[in-house]
Amino acid sequence: MAVALEERNVTVPAETSSAAASGVTPAVDITGVNLVFQTADTPVYALADVNLSINRGEFVSFIGPSGCGKTTLLRVIADLQQVSSGQVLVNGVSPQTARLDRAYGYVFQAPALYPWRSVQRNITLPLEIIGLPKAERLARARRVLELVNLTGFEQKFPWQLSGGMQQRVSIARALSVDPELLLMDEPFGALDEIIRDHLNEQLLDLWRRTRKTLLFVTHSIPEAVFLSTKIVVMSPRPGRIIDVIDSNLPRDRKLDIRETPEFAAIAHRVREGLRAGHSYDDHQL
Repeated sequence: MAVALEERNVTVPAETSSAAASGVTPAVDITGVNLVFQTADTPVYALADVNLSINRGEFVSFIGPSGCGKTTLLRVIADLQQVSSGQVLVNGVSPQTARLDRAYGYVFQAPALYPWRSVQRNITLPLEIIGLPKAERLARARRVLELVNLTGFEQKFPWQLSGGMQQRVSIARALSVDPELLLMDEPFGALDEIIRDHLNEQLLDLWRRTRKTLLFVTHSIPEAVFLSTKIVVMSPRPGRIIDVIDSNLPRDRKLDIRETPEFAAIAHRVREGLRAGHSYDDHQL
């Protein structure tokens, strides 16, 4: 099985080279990334030899077992964590430069809204920090609230909203700076299945309308397959990329597509990749 995994991995750097050869700057280009956390007793190897290229406008999901480095990789792209070795480029520049350019918005697992600020003032907070005039802040808040279907809730407070609505406010706040990339760390993981399905459909609609590049961490195979144009399957720690699956599902999709053979085939490949990842022997890494 280890041989088969190596054969899958070698296709990823080739994809990176292909993107570079085409002359189109990828939204994210990751080459030979390793990340080791130094602890008091023994080092923790979080990421190992990660290679990945993400094109602009893609919806890319990262899936793998808990602790495999999905969130760590997202934090590396966002310049919230530095690599031990290798290179990461975001829109052709370093993650630090991309962060200073406000090239991405980040949506965390919890909404992280200030309870004493209204929906509108939670959304405009980053715009206040960067010094935009009030009229521009309010205009942007109106636009992003419309995108997440929360027009009319401007003056509500987070504690007056459901969990799903709070997370939509968080998404609106991330969109308020008009980033090129939207990074989402398992934003719907704490929600029930009915609300999650509804938000999945809304997120796809938002992605189609904004044409942003979306990077999305999830533990759910159906969610990853339903949302994505590309699915990145990761192994247990240290996180390696086991498989990169390009979806052939239509971009304009509804929940009933989950009943199709095409959906089942992609879900099966994701599941096989997750199983294969557990076959890595720690002594071989």
